[in-house]
Amino acid sequence: KQASAIQTAVVKGGETEKACAAQDMAIRVQLQNKLAGVCEEMCKEVGAYPKCAQCPQFVEPDSTPGVMTWPELLEHMDNLVEWGQGMLKTWRKQASAIQTGVVKGGETEKACTAQDMAIRVQLQN
Repeated sequence: KQASAIQTAVVKGGETEKACAAQDMAIRVQLQNKLAGVCEEMCKEVGAYPKCAQCPQFVEPDSTPGVMTWPELLEHMDNLVEWGQGMLKTWRKQASAIQTGVVKGGETEKACTAQDMAIRVQLQN
C-alpha cells in the first residue's frame, strides 16, 4: 500500500509540475508583453523610436504615412484583381440562378393563368 501511495503521489506530482510549468509560461508571456510596451516607450524617450530593433516583436511604423509606395500600389492592384474576379464569379452565379428561376417561373405563370381562368369561369357561371 505504501509503495502504491508513493507511485500515485509521483504521478500526481508530475501532473502538478506540468501545470506549474504552464502557469509559469503564461506569466512569463504576460510579463514580456508588458515589457515590450515599456521598451517602445523607452526608445521614444531616448529618441531612437523608429529604430527599436532591440525591442521584441517591434513593428516599425509606416515610413510614408498617407503616401502609397510602388510595392504597396502593386499589392493593392493584386488585391483588386482578386476581388474583381470573386465579384464576377458571384454575379455569374446570381445571373444563372435568375435565368433558371425565369424558366421555372414561366411554368408557374402558366399554372397561375390556368387557375385564374378556372376561377373566372366559376364566377361567370
